[in-house]
Amino acid sequence: MAGGRGTRLDTDREKPLVEIGGRAMIDRVLDALAVSAVESVLVATSPATPATAAHVDAATVATPGEGYVTDLDTALVDDRIDRPTLTVAADLPLLTGRVVDGVLDDHEGGSLTVAVPAALKRSLGISVDTTFDHGGRTVAPTGVNVVADAPSRTVVRDDPRLAVNVNRPADATVADRRLSSDS
Repeated sequence: MAGGRGTRLDTDREKPLVEIGGRAMIDRVLDALAVSAVESVLVATSPATPATAAHVDAATVATPGEGYVTDLDTALVDDRIDRPTLTVAADLPLLTGRVVDGVLDDHEGGSLTVAVPAALKRSLGISVDTTFDHGGRTVAPTGVNVVADAPSRTVVRDDPRLAVNVNRPADATVADRRLSSDS
């Protein structure tokens, strides 16, 4: 999912093209998918991300740019997408192939929402925009999901690589620092 405007990032760049550690976030996500068990990639772009559509070396699907859910619904009706399908937001610059494979291993059928403890995001200094209660814990969605035509379940992973999504300048700073410390 690479159609976000990135207005909270306070930048002139399209959100997927914002650089973390000297590389566009979308490139980092695509690299993680390339070394995972994922068989094919289709990048969902919008009218807000024409440079991203031109930048990626992957097939794209155009969405209306009316928000994540609407854009996801639009992308999922594309004939090239079978269900279940893994969806990944372009603002997860710390994502790795191993993390993606772990999510795929967690998938037991149906849809899967991957969440992290909201407390983890806060402890890392990452903004928390959306939360929900799961098993008595306050959790935040990660932007990684499996969408299927069957009932959904939620798995909570205590993993900074899923917790660091970049929505604001401070989030980008945290991501840059974590990449530097992992090098």
